Amino acid sequence: MVFETKEITLKNGKTAVLQSPRPEDAAQLIDFIKTSCGETEFLARYPEEWGFLTIEKEEAWAKRFLEAPDALAITCYIDGRVVGNAEINFRGGIKTSHRAVICIAILRDYWGLGIGSAMFEGLLAAAQERGTMLVELEYMEGNERGRRLYEKFGFRIVAEKPNAYRLKDGSMRSEIHMQKYM
Repeated sequence: MVFETKEITLKNGKTAVLQSPRPEDAAQLIDFIKTSCGETEFLARYPEEWGFLTIEKEEAWAKRFLEAPDALAITCYIDGRVVGNAEINFRGGIKTSHRAVICIAILRDYWGLGIGSAMFEGLLAAAQERGTMLVELEYMEGNERGRRLYEKFGFRIVAEKPNAYRLKDGSMRSEIHMQKYM
């Protein structure tokens, strides 16, 4: 699915461009995911776990989102730099086609500027357009900033999976599951 390019004004007055990820930005997209995973413990992987990514694989990832009828990605660009990405993946099958799953990551320097909200609005609009009844997400215990964003958009906690994440220091974190009925 293609996200129609949209300019937004951030809380700091800068302009950001939201659009589908571009295959030609594969190197930037790889740098973005590695950097964002190094800036917070609340993403599911550490930067070094992305070592399998190549330019070709990332180009294919971006192309998949442009062509797939069951997925949408929104990438945030500021001054031509990738600073955020969010995805929604729609489930298939008779029993689960009413559901979709969302994920999001934003570089730390751009937290609190309205990027997450703008991307969530776009993803939820796509879900509504598609007739999705239930949107789901997971976040790591302790991610209060993320939890507040999700609750702002009507997501509610429905389950907790204890000890789902083990950090490098050996500490364990729960995975919190949230849902939003459309």
